[in-house]
Amino acid sequence: MVIKDQDSTEVLEPQIDGVETVELAEGELPESLLRVRLKLGWAGFKKNWKLFSENKLGLVGLGVILLFALMAIAHPIMRSVGPWQDDNVYDPVIGFSAPVTDFEVVATEADVVDPDSQIDQVTAQLWCFGSVAGDICSINQTPAPPSADHWLGTDPLGRDIASQLTFSTRAAFLLGTIAAVVTVAVATTVGAIAAFYGGWIDNFLMRLADLVLLLPLIPILIVVSGLFTVTMPLLGVLIGILSGFGGTAIVLKSQALSVKVKPFIDAARVSGGSNMHLIFKHVIPNVLPLSFLYMMFTVTEAVSLEATLSFFGLINADMTWGIMLSTAQTQGYLRSGLEFWWLLIPAGLAVSLLAAGFFFVGRAMDEVINPRLRSR
Repeated sequence: MVIKDQDSTEVLEPQIDGVETVELAEGELPESLLRVRLKLGWAGFKKNWKLFSENKLGLVGLGVILLFALMAIAHPIMRSVGPWQDDNVYDPVIGFSAPVTDFEVVATEADVVDPDSQIDQVTAQLWCFGSVAGDICSINQTPAPPSADHWLGTDPLGRDIASQLTFSTRAAFLLGTIAAVVTVAVATTVGAIAAFYGGWIDNFLMRLADLVLLLPLIPILIVVSGLFTVTMPLLGVLIGILSGFGGTAIVLKSQALSVKVKPFIDAARVSGGSNMHLIFKHVIPNVLPLSFLYMMFTVTEAVSLEATLSFFGLINADMTWGIMLSTAQTQGYLRSGLEFWWLLIPAGLAVSLLAAGFFFVGRAMDEVINPRLRSR
């Protein structure tokens, strides 16, 4: 048999009768070994899923996340082939729809007998300038309550709330994904390097983490939003960096310290592995399960922060749940109680449910990752 090494030089190897040999590319696993790894991975998944499914709140949180994921997927479908195809009506930003009600104009407020069909002359001037008693004034009714055409009603600007709600779900998932990935990357790297090297590197990184913990997150983001144009991806990166350099890095450093003293680290070092090899091939992979747990909590924080900043108009975005609440507040409906509930409850409930969903999943994952919390 003839095989080739990495330098393409031919090497002779004795032929074994009855055994078929297969030439593998560099880094490619034999089929049998790949099959074994897949079986082990599937067995580990089933075991962890069994532990996860025993936590009912975790299942509820997973169901909530899947529901919002379906909402995010459904919006472009319903806008292209569903009932929301009319851009002039169902566009979440520029759409407009308002039922028209005709009112008979009467001279004074005292002459109004039926408020649903009559309006005094002074009030009519706001919508129909120049109206006098006896005229008919047509008024666009906004915000409109839920109806067959608008399942969750319209906002004070005549835009469909259901379309806004599903459209904003994509922004929430985008923000949460970016923030979670950046947090894991920063916190895992910082924690592993601090634990591995120790000394002044550890002191510098941990003092930086303490400083980030001391700084109030929302005021910092408000100041940054005032100085720069903050988009959703940029906000996700900012949240990820601040969260990664904060408490998450400290927790992951503690986990990395326990990995650093394992025998396989010494074996890898003796075999000639460099520091970077030990950190990125041995320490970080053993810290990642705990990192993924904190991904869930980062998404919860990111969704809440985005809603807060959008409410104050500090995020450059077309439409978010925070902007929906801000519109109700600027138009004077925030203190109206439940009279205009469709302006407040859908967006507010969406923020609360999605944040709670990721939190519940994180708590359930904690029981899977941390053996001390598993049910015996």
